Amino acid sequence: MFRTLYLFLFSVIFCGFIAGQDKPANALNMDEGTTLNVLYRNDGSGKIYANTRGLGVLYRRGRHITAKTRSYYEIDFQSLKHPKEVKISGSATDKKRFVYGKINQVLLIRGAVGMQKVLYTKADNKAIEVRYSYSVGPTLAFGKPYYVQVYRNQNLGGPSVSPDVVKFDSESFTQDSVVGRGAFTDGLAETKIYPGATAKLNLSFEYAPYTNLIRAIETGISLDYFPKALPIMARNPAENFVVTFHIGFVFGSKWY
Repeated sequence: MFRTLYLFLFSVIFCGFIAGQDKPANALNMDEGTTLNVLYRNDGSGKIYANTRGLGVLYRRGRHITAKTRSYYEIDFQSLKHPKEVKISGSATDKKRFVYGKINQVLLIRGAVGMQKVLYTKADNKAIEVRYSYSVGPTLAFGKPYYVQVYRNQNLGGPSVSPDVVKFDSESFTQDSVVGRGAFTDGLAETKIYPGATAKLNLSFEYAPYTNLIRAIETGISLDYFPKALPIMARNPAENFVVTFHIGFVFGSKWY
């Protein structure tokens, strides 16, 4: 789903994160992260995660308010699938797998501001620090119509006939008449935007061996609300509320 765009967005976030690590000489951590009781005011991190409805990447920038509290803002990109999606092998020449009944491919773009607090601090650099965080912000869902390859006339189906690429319609096509998935660009101009809001609650386990690094496993729950219901699968209700559970790897660095 949105494979090409997804890889591009990941590259943009990753490159932005790397560029953000180039700090002036006077901002470098001169103790090389070996001193435990040092407060780094700023941090930047990336996150790669999977949840119950898709995959995502995230960039987060934070600043400490107190020793145990920090504020942050973040932006993330996530694919969104329906729980009932099942991929079927296509029989067209390109053998592209498809999801019968899918009417929209969906990509979420979220922005949020939040707070993170420390529950249990590290006793030493080899210990684990436990934190929780919460955030709220706007979200945009981009719904691109799902295109499939079909033979309009089953009597014509054969190696010498090319299938038509059309928008999926459960009233017109049976599972046997669909032979593959359309290209990513099919229906791109018909993409609709569904504005909404998002709220997240996270629990993270920081295990970096140096205090100027960020290495953590983060898990939590996200709630997305769309005033205009978001349709993904035919013959299933469009969704106003989307609840997902996620787990991911967070990596980054801190500086003064």
